[in-house]
Amino acid sequence: MSSPSVRTRFAPSPTGYLHVGGIRTALFAWLVARQADGQFVLRLEDTDKQREVAGSDQHLMDSLRALGLNYDEGPDIGGPYAPYRQSERLASYKTWAQKLVAAGRAYADPYTPAEVQAFREQAQQAKRPFLYREHRLENPPVWDGSRPLRFKSDPKPYGWYDAVMGDLKTGPEVIDDFILIKSDGYPTYNFAHIIDDAEMRITHVIRGQEFLASMPNYLNLYEALELGRPVLATMPHILGSDGNKKLSKRDGAKDVLDYIREGYLPEALVNFIASLGWNDGTEQEIFTTKELIEKFSLERVQRSGARFDEQRLQWMNGYFIRQMPLAELYKRTKGYWPPEANVYDDTYKMFVLGLVQERLKFFEELPELTLFFFKDLPVDPELITNHKQLKEIDTAALKGLLEQARAALAASSFSVEDLITRLNALLEKTGEKPAVLFSLIRIATTQAPASPGLAETLAILGKGTSLRRVDAQLKALGE
Repeated sequence: MSSPSVRTRFAPSPTGYLHVGGIRTALFAWLVARQADGQFVLRLEDTDKQREVAGSDQHLMDSLRALGLNYDEGPDIGGPYAPYRQSERLASYKTWAQKLVAAGRAYADPYTPAEVQAFREQAQQAKRPFLYREHRLENPPVWDGSRPLRFKSDPKPYGWYDAVMGDLKTGPEVIDDFILIKSDGYPTYNFAHIIDDAEMRITHVIRGQEFLASMPNYLNLYEALELGRPVLATMPHILGSDGNKKLSKRDGAKDVLDYIREGYLPEALVNFIASLGWNDGTEQEIFTTKELIEKFSLERVQRSGARFDEQRLQWMNGYFIRQMPLAELYKRTKGYWPPEANVYDDTYKMFVLGLVQERLKFFEELPELTLFFFKDLPVDPELITNHKQLKEIDTAALKGLLEQARAALAASSFSVEDLITRLNALLEKTGEKPAVLFSLIRIATTQAPASPGLAETLAILGKGTSLRRVDAQLKALGE
């Protein structure tokens, strides 16, 4: 049943580009909201000014829109709970902080960073966990904003349900007095996100596994603030291609907009990212966005890490390309053709695209796959010397085969049907295998290691171009 009250959010920090781990969190939150006819909110958690990267806020918004993950409320479009940047909500955090101070649940941190570090080192030397609350003063100074404000925790065991991880529990030893507001006046993530989620009526908090260890502290703070808990859902890590380590920007995780620029289809990226740790319980791998909205559930997200396999992304993108109507595909490939294609008309380029559509995995491959349709490439002798079958045949025999092929092509009308008939007749006449004869003709006419169907390629190239290129190959063989 749909519920108009469902409100999810994606709350990234503008500290750089958005890679697939962040996008998956956004996608799952978006799917939950869309399935319930609810709202999906974008909020920017920009309180760490030292790590903020100029322009990354716009980049985050562009990334979501490029994938079709349109949000209902956000920094650039506003909404009923604006503003949607934490740096513009400081007064709200201070109001809530004062409530905690008044209730005796927050206090000014009396120590310098050096003193706190000394406490840490003492704990390390004693081989026990560091707990700030063990150094809490009975009568701390009044909080005037010049010192950090800390939460006065109430350590206790907790049990809670996570929509992905299931039933979880912890003991009181993991709960500590954490900083709510820093000395620069900005709140910490640990404080601000709970206030924002409450004020924005967020019903589902979907986020990465790195926050799981902090959950007991969050639960303690929910209680102190007398706030109800939202549905909590923890996403498992996305692992690198080797499956051993969390995928991260430091390990070369790509910007999602780079994939778009390289010619990956948004709908393929959404399908691929949705499948990182989720399935619908069937063998189905390809989903439309509409199907994802209908079938997605947090309960079917796996608890273990999901391996990022770029080869699988290429396969999936290639599948979407192959299913796309040629006219639509041609529109999408604008800007990806080699410069030499500019002098050719749309009809010719659409014929070419139709030939390579089966092999195209992403649009940036177009120049490599199609350049020989638009210009004569220099004869590359290594295409023959590196060919498994052709390298075993002496030059004179190759030249003889190619001369027979030239004669057959010269007599052809260059329709696909006629070319197929003549090429098959040539196979019978020469007694050669297709891997030899057709490979030789393909290399001579394209100077490429691979091409679409030979007859179809020759038909598009045309008689004059094909014969001219065969002559160039014959000349090279004779030298």
